Amino acid sequence: MLDIGLLIYPEFQVLGLSMCSAFELANIVMGDKIYNISLLSERGGLVKTSVGFCVDTISLDHRLFDTLIVMGDNSATPMTPGLVAYIRESNSVTRRIGAICTGAYVLAEAGLLDGRRATTHWFRAREFQRSYPKVKVEEDCIFINDGKMWTSAGMSACIDLALALVEADLGGDVARQVAKRMVLYHRRAGGQSQFSVMLSLQPRTDRIQDVLTYAKQNLQSDLSVNELANAANLSPRQFSRVFQDETGQSPAKAIENLRVESARLMIEAGHYSIDRVAADTGFGGRERMRRAFLRAFGQPPQIIQRAERG
Repeated sequence: MLDIGLLIYPEFQVLGLSMCSAFELANIVMGDKIYNISLLSERGGLVKTSVGFCVDTISLDHRLFDTLIVMGDNSATPMTPGLVAYIRESNSVTRRIGAICTGAYVLAEAGLLDGRRATTHWFRAREFQRSYPKVKVEEDCIFINDGKMWTSAGMSACIDLALALVEADLGGDVARQVAKRMVLYHRRAGGQSQFSVMLSLQPRTDRIQDVLTYAKQNLQSDLSVNELANAANLSPRQFSRVFQDETGQSPAKAIENLRVESARLMIEAGHYSIDRVAADTGFGGRERMRRAFLRAFGQPPQIIQRAERG
């Protein structure tokens, strides 16, 4: 059995508890209790969540854990010396240590991230880097594994981190079964951006939002300026000007980004050939898709495919 300790403190972000479901469902899929989960706090007893209700915890003691994960919060609350000391001392006897969101501050304060790659919630990433210059902060990753240290972005990224830990322990097939039972659209890879294309564009009007939705649903189409302008009921010239003004991108660049994002999700799903992905996402051929991936990620789709297959 693998003992997992979740370290919490007053006002921790309650969404972090959702990662427990990944371990729970892994037990169900395996038909055995592979994971045992404990909630830990410095003094034990009831600890208040970010939304106000309390959860019961056990105090930090000399019990050994396979995995320790520090929860994050909404305001990067300074950690107590006791919690930092516990994490530092646990490093020599714990197989792996992780942090969600601002929990990375505890690992960094303990010196465990010095010289390592790490991530945190995008909103805190720059501040985190300034506070801990020895850490190699990658602010736009869902999660990162560097040695025995695992860090993730905030909020729902805790589920991606939990699935990655399950995959590391039990294999990709079990992780995919768990993700399916959790009714997840897909299992996000660690290097995937914390931002979706649709969210980052954020047009001001429904007209342009509707065009983006149309494009997302019709990636196999040509999606020329004329086609998009017709969907917006504007002239091509008017459409290009309004689109650039509202999104900060040209229509061509936005469509490429939508195609790249969809293509990467298909590749990460692990069920499709490169040629099939290129066709289904409107690239038309693997060479055009390869050039787009190089612009977006600095590496071709085959590298991402190999990484997903492990």
